[in-house]
Amino acid sequence: MGKKLVIVESPSKSKTIEKYLGKDYKVVSSLGHIRDLSTSGKYGFGVDLDDHFKPDYKIIKGKKKLVTELKKEVKASDFVYLATDPDREGEAISWHLYDTLGLKNNDYERIVFNEITKDVILDSFRKARKIDDNLVKSQEARRILDRIIGFRLSKLMQSKTEGKSAGRVQSVALKLIVDREREIQAFNIEKYYEIDAYFDSFDAKLDSYCHEKVEISTKEDADRILGELDKTFVIEDVSKKKKDKKSKFPFTTSTLQQEASNKLNFTSKKTMSIAQKLYEGISLKDETVGLITYMRTDSIRMSDEFVKNTYGYIKNTYGENYVGYVKKSKKTENVQDAHEAIRPTSIFRKPEDIREYLSNDEYKLYHLIYYRALASLMKDAKVEATSVTLLNHDYRFKTSGQILLFDGYLKVYSCYEDSNDKILPELVSGNQVVSNHIDVSEHETKPPARYTESRLIKEMEELGIGRPSTYAKTIDTLKERVYVQIVDKKFIPTDIGIEITDKLQEFFKDIINVKYTKEMEDDLDKIALGDLVWYKLLERFYDDFEPKVEVAFKEMEKKAPEETGEMCPQCGNPLVIKQSRYGKFVACSNYPECKYIKSNEEKKEVKEIMKCPECDGMIVEKVTRRGKIFYGCNHYPKCKVATWDKPTGELCSQCGSILVETKDGIKCSKCDSKK
Repeated sequence: MGKKLVIVESPSKSKTIEKYLGKDYKVVSSLGHIRDLSTSGKYGFGVDLDDHFKPDYKIIKGKKKLVTELKKEVKASDFVYLATDPDREGEAISWHLYDTLGLKNNDYERIVFNEITKDVILDSFRKARKIDDNLVKSQEARRILDRIIGFRLSKLMQSKTEGKSAGRVQSVALKLIVDREREIQAFNIEKYYEIDAYFDSFDAKLDSYCHEKVEISTKEDADRILGELDKTFVIEDVSKKKKDKKSKFPFTTSTLQQEASNKLNFTSKKTMSIAQKLYEGISLKDETVGLITYMRTDSIRMSDEFVKNTYGYIKNTYGENYVGYVKKSKKTENVQDAHEAIRPTSIFRKPEDIREYLSNDEYKLYHLIYYRALASLMKDAKVEATSVTLLNHDYRFKTSGQILLFDGYLKVYSCYEDSNDKILPELVSGNQVVSNHIDVSEHETKPPARYTESRLIKEMEELGIGRPSTYAKTIDTLKERVYVQIVDKKFIPTDIGIEITDKLQEFFKDIINVKYTKEMEDDLDKIALGDLVWYKLLERFYDDFEPKVEVAFKEMEKKAPEETGEMCPQCGNPLVIKQSRYGKFVACSNYPECKYIKSNEEKKEVKEIMKCPECDGMIVEKVTRRGKIFYGCNHYPKCKVATWDKPTGELCSQCGSILVETKDGIKCSKCDSKK
């Protein structure tokens, strides 16, 4: 066999892989997709609705020259390897290359690899196969489905609301945020009281009376109970139990995004961007190598070789008693899934040893991935949990403590996970103890918490909405469309986001919902397994969807813009409030005949607080639609710095973010460190 051509997606992989393969191979890049659906045909779907949704593809704008060059490379080669990413999207890209470049079945092979290291790359060529048509059809069905829903519902929203887009997954994610906000607004806050007894080296909380759970709703009841207690308690029971504290699984796409959000304060978009670089390759002292495995995966499996090497590393570094076991998931993984979890490509490439070659953010993410994988193969930590019940005139108080007996995986992962030691004194059943004082404290019930990016991703994964690889894009779209705003890292729906959700639920509640979206994902998986014909799914969907769209275009009421009470100085028509991606503005209702827009100088004076720490804007006082004051950058949505608490005008010495006034004193709005 003569000259061999390898086509990958990203140019950053090309040189590294070519070096691994040697002089008989040439590695080139497709720069991702080379084709996409055209905008021809009915509604611009790019499919033939009368011929089983047959797609019409065209070369992506700006890629004709690249395709011409790829064709020349194919013609000059004796054999072609399609080495696009190891997922459905990558499989579809390989098929488009195969079809566009005119390849034949006997002059190409498909190779997949989960990491860019020499041994794995060379091994992938020994396991070459043909394109998996079922995976391609599954991805093709997803693309057509999203095109149809996106085009039709987006056009509907543009004609009836101030919104710009709607989508199969995007609109369900937005509905979760809107529904949560409504739960919060409808929540009735109630006061309740707790009674605590304080001793020299521990405290205990009132739990029950005559074995009935105590719930105190009034101050009078709390004071009555307090009057029935004395300072002497009898230790009724002391229970000690040893427990294993298990480490978590290695990362999947979803759990990596969640943990990077919680521990590193990274957005999902930022996490995936950095992970892509770590996967494609980093230039070290004498080599360029991929530091982690492929970062789009649902699997927690790790290769036998990696597990074996890691066991040896743990034994040599920490001792035999720290060697753990491979944890099994309760979830049934797809038997065709060839992916691994996100892990370092070599356990011997410690983050600390290569820090000089990484940016600060690359180091942080690699450190997290490395030690998560290492910890997952280490022995469980062991704790002794102690529970104590104390009796006082038929009132039972309880307290608990925990002691770490063996650190196990926490030896390497304690910086990401607290051990929460709480040491109790030696207490003996039947003995008496005397409290220093017994206090009543007042509390309020709290509404459900708003979604953070991490919580939203976790919820979407648990509900089966979309794919983990698309979560970052979905969340980014909600931000870009100004359907949500972020205050103190939490999502709050905007007026437009609420309007979009309500309109869609009025006409599409049986399609834009969690159950339907999950069932659609399940059907797409069936196509990937060869258990469902792709166009049958599309036909069934479209026959139900399109009539609803036509009814919505006829019957959905268009919201009239809100009038300001002023008249246009140019034509005399009413001025109205309009919305753009940069916020609300006042303009003439007679647009496009009159293009008057009220200037910033004419608007209400804005109260400036301080200079924004992340851009050249100003932190200003703002008001939500419900009248609650918060503080944010006047360059929103380009800059999303915002906080509920009032800024002091100073910056945090630890991270440079805004210091704010809270009931607990002055602290940082980002890292929570106190002044």
